[in-house]
Amino acid sequence: MKHLNIKEVTQFVEANIGVFHEKKIKSLDSLKLDKVLKRKNPYLFKAKDTTTSEQIVRGIVDAHISSNEETIFGDWLEGLAIFINEKVYGGRKSGISNIDLEFDNNGVRYIITIKSGPNWGNSSQIAKMIADFKTAKKTLRTSNSQLHIVAVNGCCYGIDNNPDKGDYFKYCGQEFWTFISGNENLYVEIIEPLGHQARERNEKFQKSYSQMINKFTKEFSNTYCKDNGEIDWEKLVKFNSGKK
Repeated sequence: MKHLNIKEVTQFVEANIGVFHEKKIKSLDSLKLDKVLKRKNPYLFKAKDTTTSEQIVRGIVDAHISSNEETIFGDWLEGLAIFINEKVYGGRKSGISNIDLEFDNNGVRYIITIKSGPNWGNSSQIAKMIADFKTAKKTLRTSNSQLHIVAVNGCCYGIDNNPDKGDYFKYCGQEFWTFISGNENLYVEIIEPLGHQARERNEKFQKSYSQMINKFTKEFSNTYCKDNGEIDWEKLVKFNSGKK
């Protein structure tokens, strides 16, 4: 185990956080109105007394952004965790399917799947993760039958006061960052560099966002509004749910 140099972590974050922001903009720019309308519930919009094109457009675009940025940032944090663990324990991105990180410490091989937060999956998704852990253990033991392997679900934020789940351990927030780095304060120390040039990058994103709202509002109004400006709910529902 090596001592973690927080300056190296800061440099890594500042050099790479732009990737997260650029992916957010790219994801927004690639949106197509008809595709997101297909994924949303038109009955819900009507039940909420939605009356303007912009209300519908903002609703679907904001929902996309919220869901998508969590995924993008989760992937980015996974890369940060692997970088930190490599510096301290010589860890590496796992070559085993659905395992994100592997490292050795005190005679134990840890296999880790990394998620953003603690409430990431339903029972079937958790069951699949457990099955993936069992498959990974089997794969690793083909070359070393005596290998002591511990499976871990690491979550970048949140708290779980009962980490021992039987088939695996679940470490969240401070406990996770301490586990991969040996630094109990890391979970706090990484927050400041994450804001590197955040204002400038957010201004760029807001410009793309505003353009997308205007573009989609115009497109929606032209396609799904009557001549008097009222939303044509029948046409919208038929597009969303009618037989083709």
